[in-house]
Amino acid sequence: MTDMTADPVLERRPRSRVWRKLRGHRSALLGAIIVGIFALLAIAAPILPFPDPAAADWGAIRQPPSAAHWLGTDELGRDQLSRMIWGARASLMAGVVSVAIAIAIGVPLGILAGYFGGWTDAVISRCTEALLAIPFLILAIALAAFLGPSLTNAMIAIGIAATPVFIRLTRGQAISVAAEDYVESAHAIGLRTPVILRRYIFPNVLPPVLVQATLTIASAIIAEASLSFLGLGQQPPAPSWGAMLNTAKNFMTQAPWMAMWPGIAIFLVVLGFNLLGDGLRDALDPRED
Repeated sequence: MTDMTADPVLERRPRSRVWRKLRGHRSALLGAIIVGIFALLAIAAPILPFPDPAAADWGAIRQPPSAAHWLGTDELGRDQLSRMIWGARASLMAGVVSVAIAIAIGVPLGILAGYFGGWTDAVISRCTEALLAIPFLILAIALAAFLGPSLTNAMIAIGIAATPVFIRLTRGQAISVAAEDYVESAHAIGLRTPVILRRYIFPNVLPPVLVQATLTIASAIIAEASLSFLGLGQQPPAPSWGAMLNTAKNFMTQAPWMAMWPGIAIFLVVLGFNLLGDGLRDALDPRED
């Protein structure tokens, strides 16, 4: 009986082994470096010695990259580098916050559906399937249009649109974990349901959720850029990569650098999160030794 009351391994991987595998994953390290560089630039944006991203210079309209403006200027003479760095704050914040919203809603619902089953599972699963029938970006655009154009509403819309993925993932993991012998033993010795959920179910569904969160952040960044491109995200004059692309489409022949730098930034950040997510998936997979 003493052995039954002791905590099982809970499918936890030793931190040293996970860290060792992650360090040996070169593409994951590259992704972490890319994400880290953009995150540091976004955090340090207020103290970096660059011009105000909203300050217009009518004498430097659509200037190519130079010593004065390393990435050139836009249609109002605003420094592109400064706007790129401040735009990183909006994109990264949108990605992280929207995924946090999706996790906060999706993980508890997925655990409830997978653990309790029955009518609880039926109701949650049917609602999830209805949302999954709508493409992610279309649902995000519809919700953002309904809530109104702003970065906050865009993050809420993206978070709600991404929630069904986490519900389905967590439900599947919860069903698998609930069938394990140690969970049955916990029931047999009379542990309360909240204790079982906290000590046995949640720790085992967390690793795949973390991997999915990393990959979903990349999708959320693209979604935020798309909403800003359509005028439903960050509002002018606040900088946003999507809004910068929307403006740049009118000057592709006169000032191609206006579209080039935001496009490269979105590509690099999304690539970084995808590489990092792939590395986390391999590091947390017990079958990969």
